[in-house]
Order: sequence, then C-alpha cells, then structure tokens
Amino acid sequence: MSEIATATASGVPLARRPLILAACMAATFMAAVEATIIATAMPAIAARLGGFSLYAWVFSAYMLGQAVTIPIYGRLADLYGRRRVFYAGAAIFLLGSTLCGLAGSMAQLVVFRAIQGLGAGGVQPIANTIVGDIYSPVERARVQGMLSGVFGVSAVIGPSLGAFIVQYGAWPLVFWMNLPIGAAAIAMIALFLPEPASARRRSIDIPGSVLLLAAVTSLMLLLQSAGFDRAVTLALGVAFLLSGLALVLHERRTAEPMLPLELWRNPMIVSSNAGSLVTGMLMMGVTAYLPACIQGVMGRGANVSAVVLALMAVVWVLGSTIAGLCLPHTTYRRTAAMGAIALIAGAALLVAMGPHSSPIWAGAGSVLIGAGMGFCNTTFMVSVQTSVARDQRGAATSSTMFLRFLGQSLGAAMFASVLTASLDGAAGALDHLMDLPWRALQSPPDLAALTDAVSSAMRHAYGLTAALAVLALLLALTYPPKLGPSSQMRRP
Repeated sequence: MSEIATATASGVPLARRPLILAACMAATFMAAVEATIIATAMPAIAARLGGFSLYAWVFSAYMLGQAVTIPIYGRLADLYGRRRVFYAGAAIFLLGSTLCGLAGSMAQLVVFRAIQGLGAGGVQPIANTIVGDIYSPVERARVQGMLSGVFGVSAVIGPSLGAFIVQYGAWPLVFWMNLPIGAAAIAMIALFLPEPASARRRSIDIPGSVLLLAAVTSLMLLLQSAGFDRAVTLALGVAFLLSGLALVLHERRTAEPMLPLELWRNPMIVSSNAGSLVTGMLMMGVTAYLPACIQGVMGRGANVSAVVLALMAVVWVLGSTIAGLCLPHTTYRRTAAMGAIALIAGAALLVAMGPHSSPIWAGAGSVLIGAGMGFCNTTFMVSVQTSVARDQRGAATSSTMFLRFLGQSLGAAMFASVLTASLDGAAGALDHLMDLPWRALQSPPDLAALTDAVSSAMRHAYGLTAALAVLALLLALTYPPKLGPSSQMRRP
C-alpha cells in the first residue's frame, strides 16, 4: 500500500506520525527540563559567575520570556503554519541556550535566559498543536496523555541531571545539552511534517501583538513584584489594565486578531482554560511548599522531600497515560471530575498533616495530587483541541498553556501571602526550622512551639489547596455530560 493511501485526514502518512510525535516529545522535554534542571545547578553557576543578587532572576527571566510569547506564537502558527513558527521558536531557544553557556556574568546569564524563554514560548505550544493536528480526537487523547507526561519526566530527572552535570562536568553543559536535541527535533519536523498551503494571504496584527505583549509582560511582572517598591507595583498594575483594555477594544474590530475573542465564547474552552488556571495555582502550592513542610515541620532531610516530589511526578505521568487511554471510552466531564476528586483527596491529606505525621502520609497526598494533575491536564488539553477547527487550534492550545503558566505565577504569590499572614511576623521561622543543625540546638519546648506555629500556617496554605481542588471539580462539572473525544470524531 502506498504512503498516500495510508495518509490520515490531516495529510500525514501513518508511518510518519510516530516520528513526528517523537520530535514533538523531544522538543517539549527540551523546553520543560530547562525550567527544572537549573534548580540544582544554579548554586554552582552563581558561585562561578558571582552576582547573587540576580539569582532569582535567572529563573524568572526564563519563565517570563516563555509566558509572554506563548499566545503570540500560537496565533502565528494558525496564520502562517506550524513548521515555520516551530523553527523560529526552536532556533531562538537554541540561540539562547548557546549564549547561556557562554555567559561571563550573572547579568549576561539573565539576559540570555530571557532569550531562551522567548524561544521556549514557541516550542511547547506548537509541539502540542502539531500533535493535535495529526491525530484524530480519539487518538489525540492517548498521545496528549503521553505529551503531558513529558512534564512529569522533566520534573523527575531535571534536578538530578543538573546536579550530575555540575558535579562531573562543566556547567555550560546544562544549557548546551539542548543543542543536539533541538537540532534533531527541527530536522525531524522538516523531514516528516507536511505543511498545507495557505489559501490566501495573511496579515500580522502588529498593534494587537504589541498590546498583547505589553499586557502579559506587565501582568507577569506584577505577579513577581514582591521585591519592588509600591510605586513600581502601582505602575505595573495601571499598565496591565490600560494595555488589556486597549487590546480588547482593538481585537474586537480587527479582521484577523492576534487574540481571537470568539474563542472565549466557546464554553468548552472557557471551562478548560479556567481549569488550567486553577490547577496551575494548586500545583505551585504543592511543589513549592511540600518540601518545606517535610523538612521544616516534620524535621526530615532533603532526600525525603525529593522522594515525595518524585512520587508525584511519576504518578503524574501514569495519570496522564491512563487518562489518555480512558478518554476515548468516556466523557470529558467524568475524566476531569475523577482528576479533581483525586486532587481533593490529596489536599485533604496535606491539610491533616502535622509535625508528627509520617512521610508516608505526605507521599500519599502527593501521589493523589499527581494522579489528579495527570487526569485534569490531559482532559483540558484534549477538550480544547477538539473544540476548535484547525485554523484556531494553535491559538486555543496556546491559551490553555499560557493560563497554566499564569496559574503557577498566581499560585506562588497567593501561597506566599497566606503563609506570611499566617506566620504573623515570624516568616523567618521556616528558614530556621529547615536548618537541621539549628534545630538540634533548640530546647524541646521552644522547638515544639515554633514547629506548631509553622504547621498551623502550612495547614492554612493547604486549606487553600483544598479550596482550589473543589473549584477544579466544579469547573469539571460544567462540561456537557455526554461530550467526549468519540462524539467529536467529525472534527478535523
């Protein structure tokens, strides 16, 4: 049988689809692991380059660059094709990776990390969009589950890989390891992914792009403005409101808007994107503060918290895979609801933790959270991609991924505020409790009083986690009761 005869409705021969999927998974891993591998490598890099005052910005610059460009890349992929936009994003990412390894100071590293992030914004969403294009709705559930699992894999091996590289190799390899992966992904997309010819000339909504970039940049900086003075924070808030309002007014009267507002009239997209926002917030409360609780409240070592987080990541991969296998035989509402129920159960275990709880208790909570995240994220992505036509799939996919990133930033700010308010001026208590030699010098009554205070504050934070999990369940129940991938087989 000829290749043409075995081609799918998308025009991609069946034999090529696994190769394209492998390229998309490699590209997604490349961009995802770069957000985690740096965590354990940064102390050694900062010691070599100096400039510890810029330490946090090495992380923030990458996330900011990625977040502000995701919506733009997604829409450009709808207008000009997946391949060209993927090439552009991957090339910028690889340029930034090369420059990061050549950085001679922390200031340079921050700038180069921003460039790397600007490219990453065009790698992950376009890879997800390509997968959405070449598979039918029923098949899409399975492969999107695999693609979602890549994030869990990167979370597991990223920190360990970063520590291994800086211990046994040169720190630039943390960034340069991306070069062969990215080159292989670009080559495979070029060789195996056909690009349908555009039927008409397209135009870029330049004013909309500028306004969107301004709105998203000011919002992301506002969410990270804890170290800014009040005037800067106020200026960022005003900039966000004005640019956001101008963007909405402009996009309403533009023929080919950068941000298609009609997407937000689709109930499926509203439910899925709101769910992505909420679960992104919830995830930050767990990943950022569960290690602090295990080490600071329970008095366990960093190795215990690492195992607990690794359990969550592994189960996230399994949950994504199982959700992808279940979705063709059930509905979006049922799958998302099962994920949300797992999130609620996991959050309930975390709320019930105390100083004398076993790490097994924390591990059980993290396992349930991981399963819930796998089910929910796979459902959100598949439901969005099957609810729009091909010429809007890039923008729709990017909107879901952007709101996940936005949720993580919002969650970091919200959980930090809850902990600070709950500790009531004793915010440094957690830092002391995580120092095992310091704990050994304290009297048992003083240590118990301090541990109880921090445990109570953590309970408030995980109460917020539980509330977000309940909200995720309510959003899951807004899906139509009988709608699933099998009932959407007609959509291209």
